[in-house]
Amino acid sequence: MADQIPPKQLGMRHLALRVVALEDCVAFYRDLLGMTVEWQPDADNVYLTSGNDNLALHRAPEDFIRGKHQALDHLGFILDSPETVKQWYDFMLAHDVSIKSELKAHRDGAHSFYCLDPDGNGVQMIYHPPISGV
Repeated sequence: MADQIPPKQLGMRHLALRVVALEDCVAFYRDLLGMTVEWQPDADNVYLTSGNDNLALHRAPEDFIRGKHQALDHLGFILDSPETVKQWYDFMLAHDVSIKSELKAHRDGAHSFYCLDPDGNGVQMIYHPPISGV
């Protein structure tokens, strides 16, 4: 029984982050990225969604010390076209979001850029043909 292949998993749709600036991060994901608050069980935990995913933001403890390098490299939001990536890039610039990397066309047909949320987590806005639904 242990050697049988289980049913195919449905992809990563949930990510949980410890953040110091909880309220600022909620505003970033809700107000700029258009996510909605799905559930807020208490003042230290907020669950947001784009409709097909779940992002959990947990307030970091007061003694939280971020290491020299965080383990999470980035989280990504899928976009439907290269033009949409450019629109998001301009939108983030207009809202004084810290841009980590400029717009880039990748050799696999993807287009993306990276920015930082208010807590310094890397966020990639990406059009990636195999999963963007186009």
